Amino acid sequence: MLKNTWITSNHSISGQHHKLSLHYQSSVISSLNAVDPEDWNALVGANYPFLYHQFLLALEQSGSINASVGWVPNYLILHDKSGKLVAAAPRYIKFNSFGEFVFDWAWADAYHRSGIEYYPKHVIAPPFTPATGPRLLISPGAGIELKLNLLKSLINDAELAKVSSLHILYPVEQDDLLQSSDLFRRFGYEFHWNNRNYSTFDDFLANLKSKRRKQIRKERKTVFESGVIIDMISGADATESQWHIFYELYIDTFNKYGNHPALTLDFFLQIAASMGSSILLIFATLHNRIVAVSFFLRGHDTLYGRYWGAFQDIPFLHFELCYYQALDYCIENRIQHFEPGAQGEHKISRGFLPTPTPSFHWIADPRFRIAIGRHVKQEQQYLLAYMNTLMEKSPYRSETQIIKPC
Repeated sequence: MLKNTWITSNHSISGQHHKLSLHYQSSVISSLNAVDPEDWNALVGANYPFLYHQFLLALEQSGSINASVGWVPNYLILHDKSGKLVAAAPRYIKFNSFGEFVFDWAWADAYHRSGIEYYPKHVIAPPFTPATGPRLLISPGAGIELKLNLLKSLINDAELAKVSSLHILYPVEQDDLLQSSDLFRRFGYEFHWNNRNYSTFDDFLANLKSKRRKQIRKERKTVFESGVIIDMISGADATESQWHIFYELYIDTFNKYGNHPALTLDFFLQIAASMGSSILLIFATLHNRIVAVSFFLRGHDTLYGRYWGAFQDIPFLHFELCYYQALDYCIENRIQHFEPGAQGEHKISRGFLPTPTPSFHWIADPRFRIAIGRHVKQEQQYLLAYMNTLMEKSPYRSETQIIKPC
């Protein structure tokens, strides 16, 4: 599917009206095969592997995303008059809310009870990825004008397609998106870690309260006394046998919790071949047998934890592979941020603090726009109070800052 539309930039910035001479051609493509990988990745930058051309194309080609799982690629791209790719949005047509991690099931139910269809809708986010990152991709050095043109095109497309809504999940462009009166902001929370220029893991521990410091040391000691040997391996260096073992554990973990393992083995093998240096695997071996593994993706200054699985239950091994080894890696490699994934209040005592994660929404129906907007404002007050309660459990010795509306 390909749609071309010429648009002219014309809007108000910072209280002044600027009529711009730039024109852009808006196109809709159903596969990243239609875009040069280097051109796309130049828009993404080096810190967010979930939007790399290799990653998204592997999702398509491996069958991990398609209509049957509710993710249909519908990328919006902008070219300038010379034909250069200058902006893009990782947009998908959604027929359910599976794999989004910003939960709108109640909204869908309200639509259903009112006899109105909620699906399909448009979602701007990499599939199955609760990790903050860019969503309005523009050429390096381009101004906010181009970003707002892209947003305008996205909203216009949603109106023309007669979808119920448009959802921009986990964006880093909060300030830019807040300029649009067509969107309202919602937020949830995750538990993130920030590197305070630690030189060693012991430096990190020294910032914690005595009780938490002792607990972490006890947990790590228990793991190493079990005889487990731990190895960190770049995805580019992992053997096909190791990838098969990882995938067996990936499937097993999802099955244990009754969830659908959306990603295929072919997907992981493809990204191992095309972007393996951005992948970190941490294996635990006992008696010459792999017993557990954790999977991470790395950007320039952020590490993202994604998957974990174990063949046997070894006390505290989950914390070691998913948190402590990853923190060691961040400290050694001067990585500033670590996002270990969604959920998990147990992360607080291990150094991860509640962090607001925003999303932005456009609702077509004016009645639901008012009702959902009111609900989101009430929800925000509850979440702020809850996150500040969680902050009282901070393991750090220094005073913890109160979370305010973002």
